[in-house]
Amino acid sequence: MNVKRLKERVYFTLFRVATAAVLVFLSLMIWVFLSNGVGVLNWTFLTDIPRRGMTEGGIFPAIVGTLYLTLGAIVFALPVGVASAIYLVEYAGEGRVARAINAAITNLAGVPSIIHGLFGFGLFVNLLGLGTSLLSGSLTLALLILPLVISASREALLSVPRAFREGSLALGATKWESIRHNVLPYAVPGILTGTILAVARAAGETAPIILTATFFFRPAIPSSLLDGTMALATHIYYMATQHHSILLVRPLTYGAVLVLLGLVLSLNLVAILIRTRHRKGKKW
Repeated sequence: MNVKRLKERVYFTLFRVATAAVLVFLSLMIWVFLSNGVGVLNWTFLTDIPRRGMTEGGIFPAIVGTLYLTLGAIVFALPVGVASAIYLVEYAGEGRVARAINAAITNLAGVPSIIHGLFGFGLFVNLLGLGTSLLSGSLTLALLILPLVISASREALLSVPRAFREGSLALGATKWESIRHNVLPYAVPGILTGTILAVARAAGETAPIILTATFFFRPAIPSSLLDGTMALATHIYYMATQHHSILLVRPLTYGAVLVLLGLVLSLNLVAILIRTRHRKGKKW
């Protein structure tokens, strides 16, 4: 056996061991959550409000609050992110300024979420006077996922062949008409995939919204953007660390974890379906 073949087998074995370790850890994590929380999952748990100091009832306000916050984040982040990506790819060129902006976006994507939370708390809650509210939390989450949306949109736009642009311009279309009709339709699947994955991350974030949007206990559905709310991620944190009867509510905590995991996995599944549809060449 030659040296190259031996190295190949060693590397492949390491890859298999690493993959198996990840799968074992994932299976163990899911088993722990299921074994401890599946017993509380029922229709009442999903549709009722917390009762008796959150020792009974359900998590409906937290589910609705999570959906509101993620929807608000995508409403604010998607237009700005796509517009920024279009500018960087189609108009900014390859100069120093564009490279500096791209580097800054990449660095912002790695900033810890607690930093975004503190920034949102200082800007939206205090300086702008929005208080602890859905609007403050949505804007903070939008800032958190904005670099991810820009990066995903930028890569999707770059994947469109240059000939699509040149052919449109050669036929007399303006630059924006070329982008609108020849570039964006082919980039939409990639943009949506990246955006959905970013939203899935936002749905599971705790630090940004614990400072800007959520309360320990608010068993009511928000009626305006300036109302505070409950959310699954912070509800799990509070139940696991701040509740006066942590052992008593532990099954409810694991049940909330399963619901949050289901929400995040559903968003990831949607992203996979969009990518698969795009690879099959189906139109949007």
